[in-house]
Amino acid sequence: MRAPVLAVGDGALGFWGALREVFPQTREQRCWFHEIANILGSLPKSAHPGAKKALAEIWNAEDQDHAVKAARAFADAYGAKHPKAVAKVTDDIDELLAFYAFPAEHWIHLRTTNPIESTFATVRHRTKVTKGPGSRAAGLAMPFKLIESAQARWRAVNAPHLVALVRTGATFVGGKLVERPDDKASPEAA
Repeated sequence: MRAPVLAVGDGALGFWGALREVFPQTREQRCWFHEIANILGSLPKSAHPGAKKALAEIWNAEDQDHAVKAARAFADAYGAKHPKAVAKVTDDIDELLAFYAFPAEHWIHLRTTNPIESTFATVRHRTKVTKGPGSRAAGLAMPFKLIESAQARWRAVNAPHLVALVRTGATFVGGKLVERPDDKASPEAA
């Protein structure tokens, strides 16, 4: 297997440790859904509505510069009273905003692990109801059939033609492809 360009996950330290060992060049993207839950867990309930709005300003920003400004605004607004909540954003800011280095069309897919988790939640729900598969063959067949059935409802990747460019190391700035990133440095470009 070739190294993934980007891995998206929650705070599972074992996953990140294994990723760094096996694929050290793979970039890390923290799941915003899990991060928001962790941040809200360290805030009083009364602060949740404002914090949710401020966090949405970060992960829904039009580009990385706006996201960084929104993260600073979040830190300014909540830092004095809730430093643990702010640290969850500021300590992981590079991993939370890694998706901005990819095509803008892909950002919606890269911010969270929820599309994957919702598929496995269906499998987990069905296997709990049956109280075990009965046999090894049934235990393998049931999740396979559930996932096979679920894939008919999966949302396709936006701009799939850009995936090959990402795999080959193309440069994206502000979500847009930079056709000749070296031209800016060359004397001919001047």
